[in-house]
Amino acid sequence: MLHLQSACAHAAIITGPGRFKLTPVRRADPGVGEVRVRIIGCGVCASNLVPWAGPEWMRFPTEPGAMGHEAWGVVDEIGAEVQDLAVGDCVATLFQRSYAAFDTGPVSQVVRLPESLAGQPFPGEPLGCAMNICRRAGIEAGQHVAIIGIGFLGAILTRLASDTGAHVIAISRRPTSLQMARRMGAAECIPMEDHWAIIEQVKAMTGGEFCHRVIEAVGTQWPLDLAAELTRVRGRLVIAGYHQDGPRKVNMQLWNWRGLDVVNAHERDPAEYLRGMREAVEAVASGKLDPSPLYTHRFPLSALGDALDMTRDRPDGFMKALVEP
Repeated sequence: MLHLQSACAHAAIITGPGRFKLTPVRRADPGVGEVRVRIIGCGVCASNLVPWAGPEWMRFPTEPGAMGHEAWGVVDEIGAEVQDLAVGDCVATLFQRSYAAFDTGPVSQVVRLPESLAGQPFPGEPLGCAMNICRRAGIEAGQHVAIIGIGFLGAILTRLASDTGAHVIAISRRPTSLQMARRMGAAECIPMEDHWAIIEQVKAMTGGEFCHRVIEAVGTQWPLDLAAELTRVRGRLVIAGYHQDGPRKVNMQLWNWRGLDVVNAHERDPAEYLRGMREAVEAVASGKLDPSPLYTHRFPLSALGDALDMTRDRPDGFMKALVEP
């Protein structure tokens, strides 16, 4: 095996609701078809928030590094039969234990980053997720597209949708999020305050027809209800929010009456994840997509709890937290 010398390894362990600790860990040797990556940074995903809160089904302590899945870094060691990567390559990964100094996993879950992206944050999983959602939404020039929830994902989708020539209507709770939506190309911005007022505003903006595409990117009941109301007859309702806190009710009468196409845009096939990540690499490297304004807060791994709390509380100006070992 080839390897680079690195600092002593450490990883975060979630010890209970809202609690964690850093602990020394042995750097795992990569097996056949695996690589070890020295983590430079890892994005904090909103999907971490329910486990962080400690629901009944959650078991503590977690594995070292658990829940971190938006990492990028440098290949530190390669296992047998790895041919497409070399020690020192910059990569983004889909590994699942990346709240740590190192993470190890199959080469099939790694995307090489070009030299032009070296030194830049690149949380590949959410960027790839946005590319996949946009593709499955089937957005076309001239369409009215509503995006509900302008966090990191919604902001990226605003840029991708507006770049197709669509007329994008951004709907979000925080004024600073709507300001970011404008920056990312939204044609219209609506505060997410009054359910029926939003419906009337969008109706007026679309000549009474509502939207060809509506992307729900929050993951809670009300935005899902609102999304259906804003989708026109034979339009497409795209569910991008991660609904992890229990069952949902839907207005099936409305869905039936309008003949909606409903797309659950979450990918679980690793090959599709990797496809989206490669598309994101190309978009960022070419300058077509610039996510850098969205990386609003950075924390050392020793302050992971603060990063998770901020992701939960979303103060003004917050879009995405990154942690760095």
